[in-house]
Amino acid sequence: MSSTKPESVINDKAPSATRRDTLSITDNRTGRQYELPIKNETVRALDLRPMKVNDEDFGLMGYDPAFTNTASCSSKITFIDGDKGILRYRGYSIEELAEKSTYIETAYLILYGELPDKSQLADWSYHVTHHTFIHESIKKFLDGFHYDAHPMGMLISTVAALSTFYPDAKDIFNPESRRKQTYRLIGKMPTLAAFAYRHSLGMPFVYPDNDLSYCGNFLNMLFRTTELKYRPNPTLERALDILFILHADHEQNCSSTAMRCVGSSHVDPYCATAAATAALYGPLHGGANEAVLRMLVEIGSINNVPAYIKRVKAGEKLLMGFGHRVYKNYDPRARIVKHIAYEVFDVMGKNPLIEIALECERIALEDDYFVSRRLYPNVDFYTGLIYQSMGFPMTMFPVLFAIPRTSGWIAQWEEMLLDPEQKISRPRQVYLGHDLRSYTPLDRRG
Repeated sequence: MSSTKPESVINDKAPSATRRDTLSITDNRTGRQYELPIKNETVRALDLRPMKVNDEDFGLMGYDPAFTNTASCSSKITFIDGDKGILRYRGYSIEELAEKSTYIETAYLILYGELPDKSQLADWSYHVTHHTFIHESIKKFLDGFHYDAHPMGMLISTVAALSTFYPDAKDIFNPESRRKQTYRLIGKMPTLAAFAYRHSLGMPFVYPDNDLSYCGNFLNMLFRTTELKYRPNPTLERALDILFILHADHEQNCSSTAMRCVGSSHVDPYCATAAATAALYGPLHGGANEAVLRMLVEIGSINNVPAYIKRVKAGEKLLMGFGHRVYKNYDPRARIVKHIAYEVFDVMGKNPLIEIALECERIALEDDYFVSRRLYPNVDFYTGLIYQSMGFPMTMFPVLFAIPRTSGWIAQWEEMLLDPEQKISRPRQVYLGHDLRSYTPLDRRG
């Protein structure tokens, strides 16, 4: 009677010999042995290349669709421990920043690595504030969009168009030029977003008011009508500020990876930011909170939640806003957002969908189906409820995501540019197509 040996046996007991930070590999095709250095809990993919059956082989490659276990860069910006539910910017916990900081201060931290002192913060705020105005021709550009154009499509297009207004942005290895484009991008994104919103409503554009805070000015450009001087509600202004802090960066997500990949071709930062914004447009990324709202509307009533959860467990529906590629614990941002929601409701009135959301969360957190799969609420589960209560249509949700994420994108882009190990992004592929074939004339085919 024959026995079958397993393809590999993993022995996770520590060896008695002195520890070496290496990985020993035996290529069973050839019997050759290799020792790969381990650094920062990684092995270099190029260290696999020497593993060949014969000299004509290309060599071994790693295969990792969607980069589920591949590090494409080293970074000092954002730290995430998904198992423990930890998110930190430059070492500072997201909870402490949300409680004590402002978005404009957090943006400085993300970009420059340290919290600013009073003088630095004043200088930073001044330069960002005085780059909020956009060229009048951009207004004409926006007027060319149809009345029902999606605000995110308008934002992507206008951000890309900025590269034609600032040709000096192509001087990407000039620190002063990069600093100037940083001021411009962070300063102008709220203006472009607000103008896109006003265009979709058929309302006249409202120019920036530089006496207001970053978020206060954004609310002014969005909602001002006949007031001589717009005074933002302090609760809504602070809520938006915290939401911007929570969305400022999130490590190597789809849009940040797009920023790095496109930026690696040494294009100007406006075009790279437009690419990142386009990545954020997708319903699996920046549009996720819209999907949550649509789900809650579909459920319709708190009484329908158990039946909907049953359909989720049967594989017929998805519980939107639960689970995350990185977090296998409660998303730390979700706890903060849940608290903000009630502060906004006190001002704007309670969103009737909140009761359905809470019941979904209660049942899911008590159900072994979700707990065993480590499916917990993520930041998107409550943000849509807040934005809707503040008066934003769902089409604006990804736009509201793009504004604060701009600081993270620029930080990721600059880190990539200054990293001597980085080159133009060019992944390998596993070719599974035909071998060489001869051309068949048209009259002989079929």
